[in-house]
Amino acid sequence: MSRLTRPSRAALTLLCGLVPLGGLWPCGSLAAEPPLSALTVTGPERVIFSATRDACDGADVPDAPIRAFRDATGGLAVFGLHYRNRALRGPDLDHLKIDCRVVLDSGGKSDPALYDDRSWITATWTEDGTRVAALVHHEFQANEHEGRCRSKVYMECWYNTITAAASRDGGAQFARSSPPAVVAGAPFRQEEGQGRHRGFFNPSNIVGDGRWRYFLASTTGWDRPGSDQPAGVCLFRSDDPADPGRWRAWTGTSFTAAFPDPYRKAPKLADSCRPVGPFPGPVGALVRQRGTGAWIAVFMAAKGGTFAESGFYWTASRDLLTWDVPRLLMASATLYDDPCKAGPRLVAYPSLLDPEATGRNFDDVGERALLTYATLRVEGCTVTSDRDLVRRPVAVKVWP
Repeated sequence: MSRLTRPSRAALTLLCGLVPLGGLWPCGSLAAEPPLSALTVTGPERVIFSATRDACDGADVPDAPIRAFRDATGGLAVFGLHYRNRALRGPDLDHLKIDCRVVLDSGGKSDPALYDDRSWITATWTEDGTRVAALVHHEFQANEHEGRCRSKVYMECWYNTITAAASRDGGAQFARSSPPAVVAGAPFRQEEGQGRHRGFFNPSNIVGDGRWRYFLASTTGWDRPGSDQPAGVCLFRSDDPADPGRWRAWTGTSFTAAFPDPYRKAPKLADSCRPVGPFPGPVGALVRQRGTGAWIAVFMAAKGGTFAESGFYWTASRDLLTWDVPRLLMASATLYDDPCKAGPRLVAYPSLLDPEATGRNFDDVGERALLTYATLRVEGCTVTSDRDLVRRPVAVKVWP
């Protein structure tokens, strides 16, 4: 996440072996041509939320891809703001307003074992609209805590973990368990390997397929004797999102890789996840197209190497493992670009939502959807907190 400032480009470079952004495809495999799908932007932007107009306080800025679910009353709860987590609520996607109640706050605590420094709700799943499981992007920003990092540079101290939270009241309030529930953590504690970004971060939304639930999450990778982890995007699977300990990542042969809390269990030689997909960074959203069953993922990329232009891209898959070649959906300077050269506006955090989604968790789309994303105003070389959450209509075509 951006902390209201421009993130390091290195932090967002997740290609196999941490090669320069755009230089090579990641470790995942690519499907042969022809493409499975075509996505086309069909209309202008419409503002959903403006930080300068609609915020409850300075923490309310778009800072993650938005996630939505229908609660038990039929109303919508939408997340995608900052680490003082609040929801946008309304009867439908056309009538969302911010609810100033904080549903999950960030404690800024200096003990990394508590996993309560900076937390973003970045995925939700509910079966009944009342009990809601959440994946949380957690950052331990060790440079902000005296004695926790040998450097004062943000990215050299950044330690990321995917944790869990849960709501029993339709998302009006989320709570962490005690001890904290870790979904995916590095197999070492935060003081190890300082000098670069480490861990798992930026999970996609959760999607359903039969009895299974899936999400994609980024990892920086690490080198440990007998247990190396390549950088890239990992596919996780569970049969019960309400139990954080049941998530397992794809190893290349099975869903058996577990990444438990290194502060609760002695670090050991862990299975490695095998990265999937042609993703140069975190996946913004993952959806399934009704009728064909094809999966579609959207993400952002900067110009260079395999990406001819900066902007939002999509790719499609039949099985979540093999993806076709990414194609440009919307050209624009992104948060991955140099703001000193990119102009007055950047875009970030793409997601896809279909107002007619059949699932309670908005994990499916038909022939039309809404591309939602954040726009970020730039002053000089600084990415400001003047941000809007916007949407544009998209036509979706998948070939049988």
